[in-house]
Amino acid sequence: MNPGANPVPLVTIENPLPVSAEQARAWCAQLEAGDILYFPRTPIAISPDDLSFLLGQQQTDSSLHKNIAYKPNADKLSGVETRIANAAAVSRLHSIMRGYSQSVAKYLTEFLSPYRANWSLDYASFRPQEEQGRDLPLRRRNDLLHTDAFPTRPTHGARILRFFNNIHPSRTRDWVVGEPFAQVAPQFAPSQIAPRPDTAASRAAKSLGRAVGLGSAIPSLKRSPYDDFMMRFHNFLKENTRFQAECARYPEQFPPGSSWMVYTDTVPHAVLAGQYALEQTFLVSPQALVAPQHSPLKVLESIAGTALI
Repeated sequence: MNPGANPVPLVTIENPLPVSAEQARAWCAQLEAGDILYFPRTPIAISPDDLSFLLGQQQTDSSLHKNIAYKPNADKLSGVETRIANAAAVSRLHSIMRGYSQSVAKYLTEFLSPYRANWSLDYASFRPQEEQGRDLPLRRRNDLLHTDAFPTRPTHGARILRFFNNIHPSRTRDWVVGEPFAQVAPQFAPSQIAPRPDTAASRAAKSLGRAVGLGSAIPSLKRSPYDDFMMRFHNFLKENTRFQAECARYPEQFPPGSSWMVYTDTVPHAVLAGQYALEQTFLVSPQALVAPQHSPLKVLESIAGTALI
């Protein structure tokens, strides 16, 4: 179903640097509103030798690990199948992923300068598998429209910004995107949710969850009410066959050698096809946002009528 024009604009950036302070703030505002910033030619340099090495890697069991993850704060690599990768290959992959993560962080520190004092570097990932037809558990499937939330890493209101590289030499990476969070979430909630003035935030989160049909139990006390809702909403969208069948879906194809970035907690997205991609995630604190009214946190708090973090 594709009624009307795509509500998620693709903003093409031909000459990414240098960036004035005013332009950097404008890029941040567009991202926060739900736009995708698209670089036809990636600004992240990857050497031909490193690229050749990455293209030679292939996980044999697609159900074992969704991605190969690099954790920059611990300088650790996870998700590698040791039975097909010797120690030297793992060490080289580790080095490449460290360099990629550092390169993206350095570049975006200048390109999105309003964020640099109030964001944190999260995981980077290498995605060597063919996305089309992957055999994954339902909640881990990439081909179902969803907004992002992390089951083991609550953000407490920080937004999830992701930077992607299609490193396949000849194939596009095929996405579909849906209507932004601010349009999707209220469709599953009544027009007003008004907790009593003395209602605790946790109770508000339960009310909000019940209102959108996601249940009331908060599975982890480590999660804020906001994180609890976002995790259940992620699962709800993937498990809701009616939503998947009837929601608006807008295709986007990202060519070889291109990059793009998007707030994946705001833009419902799915990956239908493609192989070999790199990605770096940032968590942008609420204090850094230049247009906080667009954030899922503010959208949900306006529905719940109370603070959720």
